[in-house]
Amino acid sequence: MLLRTFGWSMGVTVIGLVLAAWLWGWEAFGVVLILSVLEISLSFDNAVVNAGILKRMNAFWQRIFLTVGVLIAVFGMRLVFPVVIVAISARVGPAEAVRLAVDDPDRYEALVTDAHPAIAAFGGMFLLMIFLEFILEEREITWLSRLERPLARLGRIDLLAPCVALIVLLVAAMTVAGHAHVSGGHADKAATVLLAGVAGLITYLAVGGLSSHFENRLEAEEEREHEEEEQRARTGGGRPVAALAGKAAFFLFLYLEVLDASFSFDGVIGAFAITNHIFWMALGLGIGALYVRSLTVYLVRQGTLDDYVYLEHGAHYAIGALAVILLVTIRYEINEVITGLVGVVLIASSFLASVRRNRALAAAGDEEPERSEEARTGT
Repeated sequence: MLLRTFGWSMGVTVIGLVLAAWLWGWEAFGVVLILSVLEISLSFDNAVVNAGILKRMNAFWQRIFLTVGVLIAVFGMRLVFPVVIVAISARVGPAEAVRLAVDDPDRYEALVTDAHPAIAAFGGMFLLMIFLEFILEEREITWLSRLERPLARLGRIDLLAPCVALIVLLVAAMTVAGHAHVSGGHADKAATVLLAGVAGLITYLAVGGLSSHFENRLEAEEEREHEEEEQRARTGGGRPVAALAGKAAFFLFLYLEVLDASFSFDGVIGAFAITNHIFWMALGLGIGALYVRSLTVYLVRQGTLDDYVYLEHGAHYAIGALAVILLVTIRYEINEVITGLVGVVLIASSFLASVRRNRALAAAGDEEPERSEEARTGT
């Protein structure tokens, strides 16, 4: 099972590391390895959330997610996105941004540093909205019930999540953005942070609208398929599974890709603190992205989210922590190891809580037959 799921990831890892050492030397080998580990540690929450959606897809579409989807994730978000960041911040064309990354790495690093307040505000607001939408939604199973249940009741208020996000953005603009860390020391980036944060919020709302559209289309397809199945059962007709199932799975795949792209910001942003070499970055993050996707499929095939029900909660708490960390890094430098450890601790805690819950349910199930036997015999 492990080899079948992670085989491609392991093979690409070997090829990528050998290629890095051959083309750029042992320093590149080490950096690519570190970036791969960073991407995996920062994106475990990505795998958990994606698994909740991917488990509704059949084996064929899971393979599409691991092939076509990974091309979008690696080349779109891990290679193109960093170039776009520098191109926008420096107001140059994409070709010039690539030239700077290759021929003038010091200038490229300075541009990335200067762009960090905007990157952090954009990514921080995007991830904060993901966390708020989760924590303010009512759900049957809660992990930290004393916190989640009152917040879920507050979530009944319309537009509460974007209002809270905007308040957080205003606080960040008036505090950390006033002395933002840039290449020349510190500068007032309040206006930049506000603009980028609003852009992040707008992007989330647009992505959320698109995702909801895909999800609604999927639900409509499933409902129509169910109605037609009942009608065919009454009339004795055939059942054209392939067309309807394929169309529904396609919309779900698009929905999953939109969500997956939204989680790429943390890994890309964190990579800038380790290297300014665009090809090392793309290679390391690409290897990590492959493992994250393989892990997503593994969680689905093992039924992990059904067995450990608090994992999704821990993943979203990790997203919320990452959003706050990104906003804090507008002024203060925070080591990526700390960022990764925060996510690992939260997810590990949710996993252990799930294990304890399962043991308690199993113990209660064992006691119930004994009580029934006592009631039957009257002892």
